Amino acid sequence: MRYDDGKDCFIYIQHEHGVIENGSLELITKAKELLSDTEENVVAVLLGTLDQNTHDTLADYGADAIIVCEHPDVSAYDCLNHAAVLTEIIETHHPKSFLFPGTVRGRELAPRISARVHTGLTADATRIELDNHEGQTHSLAITRPAFGGNLFATIITPDHVPQMATIRPGVFEMKKVNTPYAKRIDHTTDVELKSPIEIEAIIPKENDNASIADAKLIVSAGRGVKDCLDMVQHVAKTLNAELGASRALVDDGVVAKLSQVGQTGSTVRPLLYMACGISGALQHTAGMDKSETIIAINNDPAAPIFDVADLGIIGDAKEILTHLMRRLDVSNTP
Repeated sequence: MRYDDGKDCFIYIQHEHGVIENGSLELITKAKELLSDTEENVVAVLLGTLDQNTHDTLADYGADAIIVCEHPDVSAYDCLNHAAVLTEIIETHHPKSFLFPGTVRGRELAPRISARVHTGLTADATRIELDNHEGQTHSLAITRPAFGGNLFATIITPDHVPQMATIRPGVFEMKKVNTPYAKRIDHTTDVELKSPIEIEAIIPKENDNASIADAKLIVSAGRGVKDCLDMVQHVAKTLNAELGASRALVDDGVVAKLSQVGQTGSTVRPLLYMACGISGALQHTAGMDKSETIIAINNDPAAPIFDVADLGIIGDAKEILTHLMRRLDVSNTP
C-alpha cells in the first residue's frame, strides 16, 4: 500500500484459551525498546475477546494501545476471516509496520495479508533495528538468515507500507515494562465474513513444537555423538531436560526437526544448555548463545562452541557422558 500518514508498530497477538503466545509478547517488548525515543506507539492487535487480565498483560509488556475486534466469526482462529479483518484494520489505521510471531499461525496469516495490501514481507526474521539510511529513522531494517543460514540478509521496504515481518519466537527477550495505560480501540468490521472453513472442534496438541523453545534445560546432540545418541538422551531424561540437536543430525534423519536448534530451527534461552559433540558453527550458536549457562563437550580444543561456552570440556564425548551418567544415576538413587 501507499499512504503518507503511516505511524506506529502493530503487533499481532496470538492467543488461545486466555493464554498469549510468548512470541507476541517478545515482539511488544522489542518494539517498545526500538520506539522508546520516538513519538510512535506500540499497538497490540487482538481478534477475539479481550478480558481484563489479557489487557493488563499486554500493557505490562509495553503495549500503548490495543485494537480489539470481538466479532463472533473471529473468536476462534480462522485464517481467512482473520486475514480479512486484519487487512481492514491496516486500511483503517495505517500502521507503519506490522509484526507477527513466526509461529505456524503467523506464517500462515502474514503472507496472505501482505499480498492483500500489496506490500513486502520479510519471513522468519531474527533481528530488527531502526533503519537510519537516508533519514528513515523510524523505519525498520529487518534481518533474516538466507542460503540455508550461511549468510544474513537485511531487508528494508522504503516504498510500501506497512513494513511486515514474521519474527522467529525466542530471539528477543520477553520483559515487563509496565506501561501505565493501554488505550483500548474497538474495531467494528464491515467485512462480510464468509469463510468456507467450518470449525467443528479445537483440540490442543499434547506436544507443541514450542516446547524446546520454552525449555529451561536442554541437552543437545551434534554429529560428534551420533554413535552414542542414546547416552545423550539418557542424560536429558535424567535431568528432565529437552533433547536438542544440530542441523546435521536432523538432516541425517536421526533426530526430529522439532528438536533442531539454530538459525533454521528453534531459538532457545534455557537456564542450562549442554552441547554434546557440536562444533559450534554460527548457524547453531545463533540459536542458543543467549542461554544463561552453556556447557560444551567436544574433543577439538579449537571448536567454535568453546567461544560461547561458560564451561568447556575437551575430550571424548562418549567417555565424558559415561562418567556423567554414573554420577547422575547415583544422585538419583533413593
